[in-house]
Amino acid sequence: MQGEAAPTEAPEAANAPVEQAWSMAEAAPEETQVAASEGLKEAVSSKSETVGSMLESLDSMALSMGDMRISLFDVLVVSTVIIGVIALAWFISKLLRRVVRRFTKLDETQQLLSEKILTIIVWAAAFFVGIDLLGIDLTALAVFSGAFGLAIGFGLQKTFGNLIAGIILLMDKSIKPGDVIAVTDMAGNESFGQIRKIGVRAVSVTTRDQREYLIPNENLMINQVENWSYSSKNVRMQVYVGVSYEADMNLAEKLMLEAAKSCDRVLNAPPPTVWMSEYGDNSVNFVIHCWIKDPEDGVGNVRSAVLKKLWWLFKENGIEIPFPQRDIHIRSSDQLERWFAAMAEGKVTKE
Repeated sequence: MQGEAAPTEAPEAANAPVEQAWSMAEAAPEETQVAASEGLKEAVSSKSETVGSMLESLDSMALSMGDMRISLFDVLVVSTVIIGVIALAWFISKLLRRVVRRFTKLDETQQLLSEKILTIIVWAAAFFVGIDLLGIDLTALAVFSGAFGLAIGFGLQKTFGNLIAGIILLMDKSIKPGDVIAVTDMAGNESFGQIRKIGVRAVSVTTRDQREYLIPNENLMINQVENWSYSSKNVRMQVYVGVSYEADMNLAEKLMLEAAKSCDRVLNAPPPTVWMSEYGDNSVNFVIHCWIKDPEDGVGNVRSAVLKKLWWLFKENGIEIPFPQRDIHIRSSDQLERWFAAMAEGKVTKE
């Protein structure tokens, strides 16, 4: 029995080239710089070929720098997302402020504190929503976050310090809108003003002459502050008066109290008082102490009203308001005596 011949391999298989493993893999899609723009372009192209071709035209106009490719379509998408997120965050924060003011029983300071906290939360959420919509990987921001933290530590330290200081001032209610505090300008002159607003960076204080001081929150927290309305809005003010040594002191005190009580803004309780302060060079000096409850409306105008009333009361009752008087003593000398003698003889003429 003859043996069967062994099957031979097909020449095609023997001569077929060996294909590499990595050549069998599918080509990776080109990585885009903005994931949101690529997804939007694919979604629109599937719905409308005309709009999709327009988006392709915008995407074709691109600027390439190394591995980075930024097209006009990417710029439009990023700009639209940023503007939309900012507008939405602004609208939500404004709506929350209205809700806090209308539907809560918090006082003015607590409302302001709640508004600031809600605003910070809204803008932080808007930032992360914008990052998610743009498809930016947060791990890619690791280097940027480190640089940003370094910038906060050096350049923005005061800004964040003032932000935290403003929140602390609102929490302990030591400084609140409507309070009257004493402020000092660059020349060292002290005046008082009313707090209009506590902002993120500074406190706005408006004086009676409509000068607005922007005082950093941190300065008000670490420095001494004279708050006229911290626990009570009642403020005692002083009016200084001098009378002649020949005047009736009891009558003068009575007229001073009458002048103080005649002012509408002076409180009856506590009542005005009069103190004798000192024996001056030309007068006996008194101080009228009177109380007011609205220092934000000014102090100098109350002092002026009391002094004007007292002027007419002193005139009607014969109380003299003294003014400085000086006696001049001329030392005699030979030259001065000869000059007087020449004047007496008429030898000195006027030039």
